[in-house]
Amino acid sequence: MKLLEYFESNQDRNAMTKWLHYFEIYEKHFNKFIGKNVKILEIGVWQGGSLKMWKEYFGKNAQIIGVDINSKCKQIEDEQIKIYIGDQANIEFLNKLIDEEKNFDIIIDDGGHLMNQQITSFKTLYPFVNNGGIYLCEDLHTNYWTHYGGGYKSKNTFIELTKNLIDELHAFFSQSDDLVITDFTKSTTGIHIYDSVVVFDKQYRNKPEQEKIGKEIW
Repeated sequence: MKLLEYFESNQDRNAMTKWLHYFEIYEKHFNKFIGKNVKILEIGVWQGGSLKMWKEYFGKNAQIIGVDINSKCKQIEDEQIKIYIGDQANIEFLNKLIDEEKNFDIIIDDGGHLMNQQITSFKTLYPFVNNGGIYLCEDLHTNYWTHYGGGYKSKNTFIELTKNLIDELHAFFSQSDDLVITDFTKSTTGIHIYDSVVVFDKQYRNKPEQEKIGKEIW
């Protein structure tokens, strides 16, 4: 099943809203989990359309967890979908979620899109993405909108956090006391930046090694 095809044929299913270029990103990073025993957390349920889409896309072995502030979203629950009601910027709520669910293979932040929500969710939940998993934060164009707490070059945005994390990713090569190896450095192999979307590859690793093979000819 292609996600864009599912979306475009969604006339009689639960409503959802997506930027169309997101579907290629989803397919690229999520394809390896199809048919697997995968556990997905999506922040932002709204009418439940995307949760139903993930259920169809990943298959009967997928466990889908949704988070939203609207208690009506509990109506979406079924044998594969479970909903938690709470604020993604509330660390106590997120910790209770972690206590109950432990870890996730995929986390998708499609929640309130405010700066404190995106940053708090990432900092709290990223350590609980399984090895080999994905953390995806979308609708990052709000980082450039002042009424969402953002703004161009504004310090407290997810975009600026990501820029710093790019440095942290390369900390194994740092010659500066200001850039040190962190848990993020040791547990992340890639950061993929798209229009309004950032994807993190969670993979534990050692310091990169370089090897020379072959005969020098000059």
